[in-house]
Amino acid sequence: MMGDAAGRGPTTVPSFGDVADVVTRLRSTGYLADDATATSTYLADRLGKPLLVEGPAGVGKTELARAISQATDAEFIRLQCYEGIDEARALYEWNHAKQILHIQATGSREWDEAKADIFSDEFLLPRPLLKAISRSEPTVLLIDEVDKADVDMEGLLLEVLSDFAVTIPEMGTVAATRRPVVILTSNATRDLSEALKRRCLYLYIDFPDAAREREILASRVPGLSDALSAELVRVVGVLRTLDIRKKPSVAETIDWANTLLALGAGESSGSQGGGKLDDGLIARTLGVVLKHRPDLKTALKELKLG
Repeated sequence: MMGDAAGRGPTTVPSFGDVADVVTRLRSTGYLADDATATSTYLADRLGKPLLVEGPAGVGKTELARAISQATDAEFIRLQCYEGIDEARALYEWNHAKQILHIQATGSREWDEAKADIFSDEFLLPRPLLKAISRSEPTVLLIDEVDKADVDMEGLLLEVLSDFAVTIPEMGTVAATRRPVVILTSNATRDLSEALKRRCLYLYIDFPDAAREREILASRVPGLSDALSAELVRVVGVLRTLDIRKKPSVAETIDWANTLLALGAGESSGSQGGGKLDDGLIARTLGVVLKHRPDLKTALKELKLG
């Protein structure tokens, strides 16, 4: 578990040859990266800088980290942030129950001897940040939805992302020997500190344009006809312009496409035809993409479906 704390710092070992290589290898995992995403991914990998990815929920921020890990055969480690997450859940904690049992089993000893015994790797429970820092093999660390964590957690992330080292008082310093690829995602529900942003490259991923979304559907739902795909993307595009609480994500567009196929939409006209979505089918299946009753009411009214 103990890394090299001598001050040399972790090495950066790039996994991608160039931006085109990023596009090709991410595509092989099913992730279709645009130029901005591919360039930011390449620079984060080449420069060893964390990449902060912001954008609406469901546009592929988390999937980008997964795709990078698959494309580079790297271990995927995820820290899911939430309100109230603390250092113990992010870094490490001790297995106190096991420590107590060990002390009872070994009998009375001098404290210094017992302390050296129970504060060791055997009783340490590493959490995502420590796991990522401790690895010498290729690693992708996803710090997901960082905007949901408290401001205090940002201070911890600043320390870890600056030095890629963690000090455990009872054991010493664990320092990374190989820098992990670090992806932070945010839905922009609150502003992140400028100090954290300074340490990161920045990428904003918005909803894809119609052509890109049709390409995504062709990749993820191969049984969908071109015409049905175009009509589906058109309706989703209209929904995203409405004043609703939660705009449909790309993942929900894919779910809707699979739903329509399961209901036999477009079957009779072959793979290139059958693109018309009738109003009744749209109304019956809107719950696949809209999950709040006021949003459904707004959509039905604006689409003149009821």
